[in-house]
Amino acid sequence: MATYECSECGMAVNATCAHCDAPLVDDILTLDDGTEVQISKCPNEHGKIKSPSCCGQEMTCTA
Repeated sequence: MATYECSECGMAVNATCAHCDAPLVDDILTLDDGTEVQISKCPNEHGKIKSPSCCGQEMTCTA
């Protein structure tokens, strides 16, 4: 399971898909302009979300 942690305060988040209860996995989405965005996605293709943020910054994935 992808665990996202805030480097500022230490808050950590684990997420699962509400449709199938599968743990979301860390991934990278490459936009048309080449920009890479860290995302979390359902391994069963139910969708994806932008990775969480905390303390005004993106949380990083530790696993």
